[in-house]
Formats: sequence, structure tokens, C-alpha cells
Amino acid sequence: MTLGHARRNVGAILAILALSACGGPKGADVSRGATASDIIDDADLNDIMLTVGDPGTAVAHFARLAEEQPERVELRRGLAKSLTRAGRNAEAATAWRELLAMEGADVDDRVELAGVLVRMGDWAGARAALDAIPPTHETFRRYRLEAMVADSEQAWDRSDSFYETALGLTAAPAGVLNNWGFSKLSRGEHAGAERLLERALRDDPGLFTAKNNLALARAGQRNYTLPPVALTQEERAQLLHTMALAAIRQGDVNTGRSLLNDAVESHPRHFDAAARALQALGG
Repeated sequence: MTLGHARRNVGAILAILALSACGGPKGADVSRGATASDIIDDADLNDIMLTVGDPGTAVAHFARLAEEQPERVELRRGLAKSLTRAGRNAEAATAWRELLAMEGADVDDRVELAGVLVRMGDWAGARAALDAIPPTHETFRRYRLEAMVADSEQAWDRSDSFYETALGLTAAPAGVLNNWGFSKLSRGEHAGAERLLERALRDDPGLFTAKNNLALARAGQRNYTLPPVALTQEERAQLLHTMALAAIRQGDVNTGRSLLNDAVESHPRHFDAAARALQALGG
């Protein structure tokens, strides 16, 4: 059954499960009835839960199944993935560690643990998880995480090498180019950051974080004009605000005040952050 077919039938499947939970079969019917987990597997409901289902519902779904069948590694993996997707990072880290202790866990599970630890800011834990991965496991996700951990250690040569490797392993480079550009920003390499962020926006013209980082990279070179990228009115106002704060930090207070005025006037609604900053400057 395809995922699309399963998605069309998910409502009916959930109804069957709900009915079976409320008034389960009795007597001889027990031996003839499919178990709830059989129905779920047949319908690919697990796949749906991990991709399009509500994250909280997915957590409850996999927690119940994993409790019923704790030896099934794919259900424990589903629980760990759904906790990750729900942003419950501490619980997800515990779930990934428990999974890694089971027979049937694989190296991708360790990469997922490293990703959760990066989101938690546990850089030492992420480094330990990545160091336990064989060097032969060469994937985009692994190298992107390696680059981010190297950034946290200010190991810039290693960081650049990992970002370059990650770029060669993806057909959608905007995200990693944005990360690499931000890495360059954190080192004060504004011109290098600008080049990477322009590449990111050529790949994904709608990536707002890259637009904002590009404005920072240009402002770091005292170029306070908006970057030549497509912007909504709200994005225009936000980038003007970003450049204004950068100008003020660099001592270009009058330029910052002018940019804040432009930000307030450009925003389609009231721009409270820019208005408060302008008021603080006496503008």
C-alpha cells in the first residue's frame, strides 16, 4: 500500500482502532481478529504519523505501541523520531540512547542522537556521539552536524572542510550554505559570509534566515543598503531593523536611527521592536 493510499484511509483505520479499544472482541473472536498493531502496520499508519501526523499524537501513538511491544526496535525508533519532531529534546535523547542499547539499532540512530544533542546545546555529548560513528558512514546529515560541532569548538578549518563535504552530498544546499554563512559571520569574515549567503538564496530565494544573515554580513562591512533579493514589506522592515542594530553596535548611530525610521515606516503593521529602539535613541 502506498503512503498516499494509507493517508486516504487513515480516518477509517483510526475509527476501527477506537472501536476495538472501546469494545474489544470476546471469546472466539479474539483468535480471529487482527491486533491493533497488525492493522497499523498494514495501513502504513506509522509512516503517516512520522511525516504528516500531529507530533503530539505521534508521540502518544508510538509510546503506546512501544509499551505493548518493547522488543520491536522500529517502534522504539518511531517513538524517538516522534519525540524529536515534537521538540521534546531531552526525552528524545533518552529514547535514542535506549534504542542504541537494543539489538537492531544502526548508525543512523546515532546520527539522530547527535542531532538532538546539538539542538539541546550539548556540544560535548554531540561530539561523543559523532566520534562513535565509523568514518565510512558518509552522509549529508552526519557531516552537517560535524560542521556545527566544529563551529562550537571554533575549529574553523575542520568546520569549513565538513561544510564543503556536506555540500557535495545534497541536492538542496540552501540550509547548509546558510549555516556556513552564519559560521563565517561568527568569525567576523563578513565578505566570505556574504558570498555563501548569496549562494543560499540563489538555491532558495524564500529562505528568510539567509536574507537576515546576508543583511548582517553586508552591515558588518558598513554596507547598509538592502541586499538585492525579493522581499515582502514585512521582511524589508525586519532587515532594516537588523541593519540598524548592527550599525548602532558599530558606532554608526545616525545611520542606525535612519534605518530604524525606515523600518517603522516600511512595516505593514506597527513594528514595536523598531519603535522601541528608536525611542531609546531619542528618535
